Amino acid sequence: MSRACFLQRTQARPVWASNTLPMKYERSIEIAAPPEKVWEVMADLESWPSWTASFKSLSLLDPLPIREGLRAKVAVKGGPTGTWTVTECEPGRQFTWKNKAPGVRSTGYHAVEPLGENRSRVTLRAEMEGLGALLLRPMLARVAHRNLEMESEGLKRAAEGGSAPSR
Repeated sequence: MSRACFLQRTQARPVWASNTLPMKYERSIEIAAPPEKVWEVMADLESWPSWTASFKSLSLLDPLPIREGLRAKVAVKGGPTGTWTVTECEPGRQFTWKNKAPGVRSTGYHAVEPLGENRSRVTLRAEMEGLGALLLRPMLARVAHRNLEMESEGLKRAAEGGSAPSR
């Protein structure tokens, strides 16, 4: 499988995009906070619009805590509003959620791992497949890269106790 790499300006690992379906975009970043703190911020879905400019809005359709089956109505920057459903959840470690829109099936993966005392690595991945994903590949790639960068940087700021993102 051929992969094109896009390097970020931060300490994050390269983001890669597959040239086949599903299209996959990934970004990892180190955070100067323990994994428990990072998970606390990440699992509080309702707070996401306050720390990442990639989310215009997020409304829970089911109450927290985050778990398999939890649904949220989400409007992402550069994308349509849709209902995302958590399909996998390992509390304190990772969750995956999915959305289906006409022609595009999307998956978002969010994981935190310990790196040592008061340090964590977060890995975010967006996957898109379907005819719409193939036809809209250039636009979706730009949106995915931008949103993964905003989300990872915003999560880093929030977990490290920094300020809210500029919109």
